[in-house]
Amino acid sequence: MEDFGLREMQEMQRRLQQQYQEIWEPLSPRTARNQMLWMMVELGEAADIIKKEGDQRIAHDADIRAHFVEELADALMYYNDIMLCYDISVDELKKSYLEKHQRNMHRWQPHREEAAK
Repeated sequence: MEDFGLREMQEMQRRLQQQYQEIWEPLSPRTARNQMLWMMVELGEAADIIKKEGDQRIAHDADIRAHFVEELADALMYYNDIMLCYDISVDELKKSYLEKHQRNMHRWQPHREEAAK
């Protein structure tokens, strides 16, 4: 399967928003709050599956795994909507992600060095 990236996801969300523009509120900074809340609900549903079914069933039971992945996909759809609401580009997110990754790569280094003593 080929890579499935944020640009493709955002384009899909734009098309979905266009299709339902007459019944959904338009994407804007104001609606980002609702999108954030809905994303949190979806993540809560994924967490609920972890709590009720356990890690091993998610890893090995096809039906439970599919349900878990679907909830993650729902959350990711709202995540992309939030980016669209604030007009956050994939390039802007990538820059921030890479910077944060670099900080994280060194963040706990002093703790590792201390533990090694």
